[in-house]
Amino acid sequence: MGSLLEKSCRPREGGAALGQAEAAELLREIPGWELNDAADAISRLFRFKNYYDTIAFVNALAWIVHREDHHPDLEVGYNRCRVRFSTHSVKGLSENDFICAAKINTLGVNR
Repeated sequence: MGSLLEKSCRPREGGAALGQAEAAELLREIPGWELNDAADAISRLFRFKNYYDTIAFVNALAWIVHREDHHPDLEVGYNRCRVRFSTHSVKGLSENDFICAAKINTLGVNR
């Protein structure tokens, strides 16, 4: 995971999305994340003890993705948060999605 953690997201204006093989390779570096069937998004469900811990996680995640200028879709409930990354400008996955996922994994949740 070190290589993704050392990188920063780059602005994307079109270009090609990662192929399924490339996405599967990068997925190995982000434990807990899943590649969807279409290979155009990754997601992970995080679980918490209560609403306060859930929102604290969302706030920490927001700080990370704001700094990277690459934002996920979030589904937030009382004790859970599903995070989904996809790069809209390439209509699929880019390395930016995996960089942010790796940085979110450093928050130490669900380990």
